[in-house]
Amino acid sequence: MKTRTPYIKIWQDLVSDKSMIFLMQNPFFFEAIERQDSSIPLIILDEIHKYRDWKNYLKGVYDQFHDKYQFLVSGSGRLDLYQKGGDSLAGRYFLFHLWPFTISELGKRNREIGLFLNDPLQIAMEYADELKEIWSRLSELSGFPEPYLSGRMTTYRRWSNIYSHQLIREDIRDLTGVKSVVDMETLYLLLPSKVGSPISTPSLARDLKVSYNSVQSWLSVFERFFLSFSIGPWTRRIARAIQKGRKVYLWDTPRIKERAARFENMVALELCRAVAAWNDMGHGRFSMHFIKNKEQQEVDFLIANEGEPIVLVEAKLSDTEPSPALRKFQGVLKKPAIQLVEESKGYRMIPNGDQHILIAPAYQWLSSLP
Repeated sequence: MKTRTPYIKIWQDLVSDKSMIFLMQNPFFFEAIERQDSSIPLIILDEIHKYRDWKNYLKGVYDQFHDKYQFLVSGSGRLDLYQKGGDSLAGRYFLFHLWPFTISELGKRNREIGLFLNDPLQIAMEYADELKEIWSRLSELSGFPEPYLSGRMTTYRRWSNIYSHQLIREDIRDLTGVKSVVDMETLYLLLPSKVGSPISTPSLARDLKVSYNSVQSWLSVFERFFLSFSIGPWTRRIARAIQKGRKVYLWDTPRIKERAARFENMVALELCRAVAAWNDMGHGRFSMHFIKNKEQQEVDFLIANEGEPIVLVEAKLSDTEPSPALRKFQGVLKKPAIQLVEESKGYRMIPNGDQHILIAPAYQWLSSLP
């Protein structure tokens, strides 16, 4: 017989004065709620980061009640980065990320992480038609639940417009104090055309006629509110590697109209989800990067653990021959390499010295990510 943990869900708009007053006057309100059995209750606090003094509140509640209650704190912003001030919550929580749908979740073909790390090139072509359909749907509707589950482009378009507009003009404006919301919104609308190349902050600042620091600050805000994410360059053991600049990607993939850039963005999102999940579960200290040298040779992605490279991943829309840069950097780093393409009837293993490069459809290999 299954048992179910009882929970008390507090779903309030903590920005409102009334809710703030309630919390300040009743900090331990959950003690007064009736219970149905003797199991440890789960208290869910949603969007509490919109409350001005939320870290201090959580610290006090946890320190007093952690042996009597379990606490789940959720929110639409990066709770680990949201507020630098206030008492530290170190040692009092485990952080888990909630992602849009990815093919590794929807395809249900995940490998165990130990098997993946032992052989990243392993692949099977089972359920190819089903996985291809999921990949196409993610490309058109994004992985956000509402538009994806609707299956309709009209729903996606309405949702996408509201999503960015409300985040920038309401949540970000109210919670960060940003004054130039119009310029910030213009910056977000420019990002789809910048996907795939290291972003130039000075160039964006000139285009928008704002300061360099403003653009840097707004890009950081976009990441905190899950509008975008970014990766930095990998420089170890790479001759003449560039050391500055980051590549920016969007969570709302269909905003990117150029096919090759959208494809790279989808691969980036899948890899970013995997890296974050592995870190959340304590499997290692994983990170994601790109490689580019001053000769403009580039590999889109490199995944590392504890500062050591694990696998190289190149995203090519239709090129089924290994890129020269992928061959070169694999030869230097001596690590497994994969070139993902949008569509293929099968996969190939291409020799590269004493290594091999896997050429495979993205939806097939990515669906097996742990």
